Order: sequence, then structure tokens, then C-alpha cells
Amino acid sequence: MTRRTIHPFLLGTTVALLSLSAAFAELRLPAIVGDNMVLQRDLPCRIWGWDNPGVTVTVEIAGQKKSAKADAKGKWLVTLDPLPVTKPDAPPLAMKISGSSSRELKNILVGEVWICSGQSNMGFTVASSHDPDIESLSSKFPRLRLISVPQVGIQEPQDDFKGQWEEATNPELIKQFSAVGFFYGRLLHQILDVPVGLIDNAWGGSAAEAWVRRDILEKDPFYKTLMDGWREREKTYNHEAELEKHKAAMEKWKTAAAQAKAKEMTPPKPPRAPTNALTGQHRPGNLYCGVLHPTIGYGIRGAIWYQGESNSGRAFEYRKLFPLMIRHWRDEWSLPGAAKDFPFYWVQLADYMAEKPEPADSGWAELREAQTLTMSALPNTGQAVIIDLGEGKDIHPKNKRDVAERLARWALAKDYGLQLPHRSPEFKEMKVEGNRARVTFDHVGAGLKTFDVEDVRGFAVCGEDKKFVWATARIANTNTVLVSSDTVPKPVAVRYAWADNPVCNLYSSDDLPVTPFRTDDFPMITAPK
Repeated sequence: MTRRTIHPFLLGTTVALLSLSAAFAELRLPAIVGDNMVLQRDLPCRIWGWDNPGVTVTVEIAGQKKSAKADAKGKWLVTLDPLPVTKPDAPPLAMKISGSSSRELKNILVGEVWICSGQSNMGFTVASSHDPDIESLSSKFPRLRLISVPQVGIQEPQDDFKGQWEEATNPELIKQFSAVGFFYGRLLHQILDVPVGLIDNAWGGSAAEAWVRRDILEKDPFYKTLMDGWREREKTYNHEAELEKHKAAMEKWKTAAAQAKAKEMTPPKPPRAPTNALTGQHRPGNLYCGVLHPTIGYGIRGAIWYQGESNSGRAFEYRKLFPLMIRHWRDEWSLPGAAKDFPFYWVQLADYMAEKPEPADSGWAELREAQTLTMSALPNTGQAVIIDLGEGKDIHPKNKRDVAERLARWALAKDYGLQLPHRSPEFKEMKVEGNRARVTFDHVGAGLKTFDVEDVRGFAVCGEDKKFVWATARIANTNTVLVSSDTVPKPVAVRYAWADNPVCNLYSSDDLPVTPFRTDDFPMITAPK
């Protein structure tokens, strides 16, 4: 299940030809509907495909028999009544689909289905995480099913992709799957004892705007600068010219590398080959069309998301863009009833880059704030705080098991009814008492505590001059911290873990780290000038 990038022109041409030839073809199914798939329990299940226009297609499974007629373009859609979960001792189901020809799908289970999406930290594989040999060899779960969507950046909505559902029993298959997705799904499968299906569509380096239908961004004046910039880039970008520049740069590098070798010096790094901006993972709408669209409508419980690094320089914009994207996905899926606002849980940005000796502004801190604010903007959302799990020198921390566990806590508590701590402590209010600030928190469990040392670390305070300095802090009671500095007689604002890579150590009694925050609303460094 190695992820492959398919040239969008070839894929678009292939899908177009398949669509045009539908009138002369036999019954055809999308990759998302096939052997080994997991259907979402307790929800109406949409099954679709293509056949000759006007042909009646019948779908049979578990005593149900539903029919629909293929439309003028050959597309048909059948909605099955909700199916109960497949019990551990029950055999898999079979599905028969009959139209101008027949297909029988085998080894189908009914359980929980989750989308695993985002950028490289979601795409980061089991093979690259801690203990890949042990994890892959010990993971033999025939009722955990995996499917990956190839990386296709394109402006025309795609109806299908090349892939297939597979059981999580092959060590090599497992190694190539999303580590966060796999560990998350494995936890749900083991704890709930139900089949779990995971759809991995992550793409490294992807920007949030690429996951949104382009016309939605075009018609909102808030994104005018973003879209104007892309329209100009689309008019002027020449990938062939970029390749020629890279070729010339490579020749210079070869000369420099040879000279360094002759002098027994470390050679310079070679120039990075250019990626096509028009078919890449940043262009607005590209990933909605090429990666997300082929799966929209398939029954899911919810989505997990790990992204934000690529938008960290535009955190102010992300405050609106991220909630928009989530609402957009929910609208596109159009699940019935309460399932319409399906759960959407994400990973807040980890600690990364060099530690700063003094308090300072931070684009990464502002992006984390934008992520946190999304929880109050939308229902059925949750955030896994991992400010303690990053690696300063690597934007891709290897510890994905703890990341997945913090995500799984949200689902297990909110969607599956288990009494588990799941939400990190969050800032509630600040009151100034003379020369100190009293900061109160929500979601502290049995109380607050420190990690590693007794001193509370990570707080900064400022006065009316808005110049932050490191503060002395101590836990006053269950949910309160007192913050002060000898150099700030009249505190105005407090910040905690407000840095790219903060030194901080405040946790709930349940070992969940306190969410980074600021009490001020000073101008953001990522706001438009």
C-alpha cells in the first residue's frame, strides 16, 4: 500500500474516458466500494457506481435488496438501510451487485469508519515511527481494514482512485500506512471490539485551502488576497522553466561538490527539485478534487486531522479557514440526522524549532491558538494537545502512539460513551490581584500538577508596555495558578507555552498537558499588514 503520486493529467484523462465509455461498459464500482471494505454501522450506507444509462442496478446484502436506475451519465446510487455491527464470532458479509453484469463483493464487515487526513505528520508511516518492526510484526488484525488514496492534485473533481481495502495482517502493508491513523484505529478496534475501517488520504506539506472546494473560497472576500495571488501564479507559472533552472543549479552543485571533495570538505546539499505548483498540494481546491472527492458520501463515523504546519505563517487566516474547511466537509458528506455534524478531531501543532531565551511572538503559537478557537466555533470537535511530544530538530516527531492515544480518548469518550479523561486543561479566566495574576483553568481532572520538576515553567507576564518577561508561577489550588514577576508591578496579560518550542511542564492530574494560551488580544504577527 505504498502511497503513489499519480500525474493528474493522466488520471483526469483516464477517469474522463471511463466516464465517457460508461455507456458502452459493464457495471463498474469505485475503489472505495470493494472486497474487504468496512461499512459504517447504524447509518444508511450509500453504495454507488456506473453502468449503462437507464440500466436498473440491484444491491443485495444481509437480507436487503435495493435498486436504482443509472442516470444519463451512467451513475447510480443505492442507499442501504442501517446495518448492525458485525459481531466478533459472526462471518463476514457478501454483497451482490447486479446490472448489465454482476459483481460479488466478499469479506465485508460492518463497524466504525474514520477518515485520516492532513499533511505529513498524518501521512508519516508506521515504518518511520518508533519500533516499526515490533509494531508491524505484532499487528495481526483481520477485522481492522485499511485503504489509501493516491496523491492527486487537480482542479476537476475526480470520481475514483486506484486503491483497495486490505486487512491489517501484512507487516509490509502496515508499515506503509499512516502511523497516527493505524495506532488510532487499532486502539478503537481493541477497546470497542468492533471492526474498524481507516481511509488515509493525507498529503505531506498540504495547505488547508487545498482541501476546500475552490468556488467556496472564490466567493468569500476574506480570501481575496489568497485567491488573487493564486490566479496570478496560475497565469505566470512555467514548470518547464523551473525544471531548466533546477538543471542549471544541479550543474553548479556538481562542480561545488567535486571541489569540496577534493579539499576533503563536506559537500553542499544538492538543490531540491521543483514540484509543479499547479498539480501540487497547496493550490486551492486541488486536494478536494483529487483526493477527497472520490470518497465523499461513503459512510463514516468521523475524521481525524493532523495539519497546520503549512499554514503557520497565516495563522490569522486559519482562524476562519480551518472551521470553514470542517463545515465544508460536513456539508459535502451530507450524512443524515445527528451524523451530519460528524466528529472532527485534530492534533494541535507540536513543539518544534529552537528554544528561545526570552518570551517572543510566534507564528506557531498563533496557529495553535487558531486550532484551539475552532473547538468553540464548531460542535463535535476536539483537540489533542501534544506540546510535550515534539522534537526541536525534526518537524516530524516519531512518537505517534501517544498522539493517536490522545485523539482516541476524544472518540472513546464523546462518541462511544466511555468515561475517560480526554480534554487538556484550558484557560478559563484571569484576575489581577495587586502585583500578581490569578489564572483559572477548566478541565483539570482532580487538579493541576507539574512534570519533571516542582517549579511551574512556561509562563510569561507583561505590564502596560506589552513587553513579556518570564514569570514565577505556582499552583495555588485545584484549578488555579498564581503568576508574577518582580519586574512587572501591574500585570496586564499572561501567556503560557507561547513559543515555537516552549519549555513548559503544567499538566492535569490525568497527564494531559495544559493547552498553550494567551490572555491578551495584542495584534497577531500573522495578521495582514
